[in-house]
Amino acid sequence: MTTQQSRLMTFSIYRFDPAIDKKPRMQDYQFDIETIKGKMLLNALEAIKEKNPSLSFRRSCGEGVCGSDGMNINGKNGLACVTRLHDLPNRVVLMPLPGFPVVRDLIVDMEPFFEQYKRVKPFLQNTEKMPEKERLQSPEERAKLDGLYECILCACCTSSCPSYWWNPDKFVGPAGLLNAYRFVADSRDTQKSERLDALKDPFSVFRCRSIMNCASVCPKGLNPTEAISRLRQEMIAE
Repeated sequence: MTTQQSRLMTFSIYRFDPAIDKKPRMQDYQFDIETIKGKMLLNALEAIKEKNPSLSFRRSCGEGVCGSDGMNINGKNGLACVTRLHDLPNRVVLMPLPGFPVVRDLIVDMEPFFEQYKRVKPFLQNTEKMPEKERLQSPEERAKLDGLYECILCACCTSSCPSYWWNPDKFVGPAGLLNAYRFVADSRDTQKSERLDALKDPFSVFRCRSIMNCASVCPKGLNPTEAISRLRQEMIAE
């Protein structure tokens, strides 16, 4: 009979409650990760919260689908629920997503993110007469949406973007622009020209500096920088 070898990890977590704290602080928690139920970082956070109920963070599906538990993990944005504990060093520093106002601990205010997202009108627009059945696409047309529709709006990409940090009230951000291209590329959408016209201001596609931070942190492996480049190509082609 074999037994698992214990491994002690330290989790240094950003703590800030505006109701009682004058400034943020880091708080360390130590755990033998072999005693934690589950093998993901989210499981460790849940174990810590059992010991200290005041710790606050978002979570929901636990499967990398809802995008709720985005945070900065050792300097890189990611989802706690799909980050394996065994892939992390013995000391893990957890911070809230950068570029957003902190509500409490690892929870940030996502309203600025969703306000920018709404600017691109992320829904199908078609002014033609409604067909009796569905609007059809060929397999080739449908394939153009691969790598676009999978976005889960976790904001890991947008909060890793310096252009967004500098202009959070103006720059649409990587997630918003990726979703903008998702509908520009959709053969069922009839508002392509209008969508492109709305993105010609200085704080849309032309604010991106193509440093690829967004692509390097996306938990779904998407490439917002490429989508933004395609938006620019569409504008030139018009």
